[in-house]
Order: sequence, then C-alpha cells, then structure tokens
Amino acid sequence: MRKIAIYGKGGIGKSTTTQNTAAALAHFHDKKIFIHGCDPKADSTRLILGGKPQETLMDVLREQGAEKVTNEKVIKTGFKGIRCVESGGPEPGVGCAGRGVITAIDLMEANGAYTDDLDFVFFDVLGDVVCGGFAMPIRDGKAQEVYIVASGEMMAIYAANNICKGLVKFAKQSGVRLGGVICNSRKVDQEREFLEEFTAAIGTHMIHFVPRDNIVQKAEFNKKTVTEYDSTENQAQEYSELGRKIIENKHFVIPKPMTMDELEAMVVKYGIAD
Repeated sequence: MRKIAIYGKGGIGKSTTTQNTAAALAHFHDKKIFIHGCDPKADSTRLILGGKPQETLMDVLREQGAEKVTNEKVIKTGFKGIRCVESGGPEPGVGCAGRGVITAIDLMEANGAYTDDLDFVFFDVLGDVVCGGFAMPIRDGKAQEVYIVASGEMMAIYAANNICKGLVKFAKQSGVRLGGVICNSRKVDQEREFLEEFTAAIGTHMIHFVPRDNIVQKAEFNKKTVTEYDSTENQAQEYSELGRKIIENKHFVIPKPMTMDELEAMVVKYGIAD
C-alpha cells in the first residue's frame, strides 16, 4: 500500500486532480483506492460518489461521540469501489480545522480503515502547509509520498516552493519524499517550460502535464470524473497516463526549495503574472 499526500495552492485543482487520477487508476489500472479528504469543505470525494454529500467524520464525532465513528458510518464506496472518507472540520468560527485532520487520520488508523488490500491511499490536503494539522500527513509519516499540484501561475509556484520548505522540515524525521509536481495547466504562456525549469531547480521532475480541457468541467456538472463520464475522452487518457507514471515512479527526493530571490528571478524571466 502506498500512501500519498496531494498538496498545492488553494483553488489549483487538487481535489479534481486527485479524484480524476484515482478514478483512472481504478478503471484503467485495476487499482484499489482509498481517498481521505482533509479539507474542511469536505469536497474531496464528491465526484467519486456521484455528487452525494458525505457525512464527515468530525460531524459524527461531535454529534454522536468517538464510539460511533465506525468505518461503516463514515466510509462510503463510489466509482469502481473507491472508498472515501471526509475529515470535515469544526463549526465555522470555532476550533482549528488542522486539529480535525489529526483526529480523523488517527481514528481511521485505530479503526483499521486503511486495509492491506488497498494499493493507494490518497490524502487530499487543504492549501499550503500552513499549520501543524494540515502538515500531519507528512509530519508524522502518515504519507510516504507527496505530489504537488501546480500551474504556470506565479502564486501556484510560490505555494509549491513553500510546500517544499515544509517537506524538507519533516523529511528526515518521517521519511516522506517528494514524488514530483503535477502541472494542472491553466494555459499560461511558456507554462510547460517554466514548470520544467522550476522542478529541475528544486531537484524533482514534472511527473505529468495535464492539459486544460473543458470536458473536466462538463463531467463535474454531471457529478462525475472524466473517466466515469466518458472513458474514451483524451482527458481520461491523460489521467490514466498520470496514474501510470505514479505507479512506476522511482524518483523520490528531499527537495531543495529556491530562495525568494531565485524564484523572483525565474518568475521575471518567464514574465509570469496571476
């Protein structure tokens, strides 16, 4: 079983990328997948579950107590048998959402949710590594691999570099490694070239360039991943190829984040703006 944490700037498409990649891994590569959503919005699994709202682990914990947080109550099964759980978060304005991630992962481990028959567990984590809770999958060794979703936009690259700084901090104690950067294209000028230069500079690689295609949004309107919506679409094949590269990936590193001056110089070179 491989445990993978997906990070990236808020709004970059982490959840869309995670769900579409998971669906492709299950459909095209016959892999058994578990998605653990670590975003308080609890939207990391909706495409796998056909858009159905999922009762979150934190909701059950608050309303019914820890003894009621059973696998049967909080884990739902969706497309191609993909198992899904959402951590959820505190009530708005109360408590720390990061603590909810810690509590949820601990409870899932205690309940034996990550079973030996699984090929992959994906942790879809909110935004930047900004606090201990959201860093938990890499801080405490819950995930062995990290993939960062980015684009050729300036703030996405800054976020990716900051995530690498957090990863370096925890790499020695937890053994977590960076498996690469996934480019979720926004069709900005010289996007591929910029990502390739950036990833080389921090010591990793762009594991896949996912082109922008409106079929992704069309599938989402139908509450499905692209693979479930139409597995013959080119974009479904792109996610299948990303899945294959993750399966075969051997390039795991402790990244070398760029200094702000180095990053600014690279941004200026490519004329990137948000």
